[in-house]
Amino acid sequence: MCVTVDRHFPTGAFLVPYLFMLLVLGIPLLHMELTVGQYTRRGPVHALANVCPLLKGVGMASVAISFILCTYYNVVITWALYYLFSSFQAQLPWQSCNNTWNTPNCSDHATNSSYSSTASQEFFKNKMLQQTNGVEESGGMRWELFLILILAWILIYLCIFKGVNSTGKVVYFTALFPYVILIALLINNVQLPGALDGITFFIVPEWDKLLSMEVWVNAAAQIFNSIGIGFGSLLAMSSYNSFNNNILKDTLTISIINSLTSILAGFVIFSALGYMSYLQGIPVRDLAVDGPGLVYVVYPQAFANMPVSQLWSVMFFFMLLCLGLDSEFALVEVMVTSLMDGFSQPLITLFKRKELFVLAVCGVAFLLGIPCVMQVGIYVFQLMDHYTAIVSIMFLAFFEVIAICWCYGVNRLSDNLEVMTGKRANIFFRLCWLIVDPVLVTVILIFSIIQFKPARYEGYVFPPWAQGVGWVIALASIIWIPLGAIHTLWVLPGSFTQVTRFVFSPFKDAACTTNVRVMILHAY
Repeated sequence: MCVTVDRHFPTGAFLVPYLFMLLVLGIPLLHMELTVGQYTRRGPVHALANVCPLLKGVGMASVAISFILCTYYNVVITWALYYLFSSFQAQLPWQSCNNTWNTPNCSDHATNSSYSSTASQEFFKNKMLQQTNGVEESGGMRWELFLILILAWILIYLCIFKGVNSTGKVVYFTALFPYVILIALLINNVQLPGALDGITFFIVPEWDKLLSMEVWVNAAAQIFNSIGIGFGSLLAMSSYNSFNNNILKDTLTISIINSLTSILAGFVIFSALGYMSYLQGIPVRDLAVDGPGLVYVVYPQAFANMPVSQLWSVMFFFMLLCLGLDSEFALVEVMVTSLMDGFSQPLITLFKRKELFVLAVCGVAFLLGIPCVMQVGIYVFQLMDHYTAIVSIMFLAFFEVIAICWCYGVNRLSDNLEVMTGKRANIFFRLCWLIVDPVLVTVILIFSIIQFKPARYEGYVFPPWAQGVGWVIALASIIWIPLGAIHTLWVLPGSFTQVTRFVFSPFKDAACTTNVRVMILHAY
């Protein structure tokens, strides 16, 4: 996922568990999803239904979570566009406190004094968001953000309406160009005073914090969110691969490039934080914050103090735009692929052309995302992000691993891999699929439940009713797992023994007729 919504950059206290989770969890599960998607040649719903009929709801849940994500995730692209447009000025608007939106407590340089806010903080909160005091106050519509949200969805539609062929061409640019910007930013940043302090904070481990289970849970969550495991996008995209495509090569390429990107972005971010630490005379630790504040408050503040600040600002926010578009492509494609898999004939009959159906999906997602561009929007965004990208994804990952690794089985998965590529999975992947990953995901799920913290935004704690809404949002995706299981058991004929044998069997080994299989796959 885009760096703008990453929960944590891999700092010294985070880098070791991050790399460990990448090796034993991220790479094996990525390999697993790509194998299933490429072999079944279907989106997440049908792929999981073929793998384990009882847990077909896992595929439906992944579609639900991807759709929920794409409705509010596009606001990140909206913010990036807003900052990008704002950067084309003689002076960056967050460079001084001489603006109508600034308060008496604003400081141009934030030199660690009694000032309560910086110019960049007030631009983000008072100018762009014009945020209310809490989720209880809805405020009005931010019409500038509303129009930019429309523009963002137009960009998304133009890039994906022709399917993976058009998306693939766009991704060549949106995926590669950010590296040019990251490298340019890094070369600039390392020459700034204090940059070394920030980089040291980034790479030097804090061994005492490795004893905290929260760090390991956050590392796993970061892996799932950054690679996209459990969201259905990997299953959807890999279903378009050539049947004999080299899956191991794709797995290693995606995981290594993704991690190197996160680490490179970390060097860029923390070298800038070191520079800000030097200017303000406060520790880097006090500047490094999670969530949107890092890239929309702290980093713009660093730009304001750099030479040729407008150039670096334009480059940085254009990079965020490219990364955000990449993530949004995948999320929307999950919905499109899954619905076309199950209802292609009715949808083509209704919309006449696939392009119009894609337009309808984008239109619905746009309408559902409108609350995020109101004055209360930052609270809506934070609430949805907390309960969707943190809570739901762990449940989803748990049931997906159970469905594929245990119900479908490691041997069948290796057989599928051999049919496609001529080589079975090696002992490392088989061991991870069979034992390590199911156990690890189970432990992480348990600890994430035990250590769960209610959603909050900076110092604001959401009221109980808002937390309840958050759980409803989480259940909107999770609920499909038990519903799918109940439906499968309901529609199946036969004795309890026959039904039990079937629901845990993959398609090719299922002891039933084709008609029953079709009924299970399509009767939802």
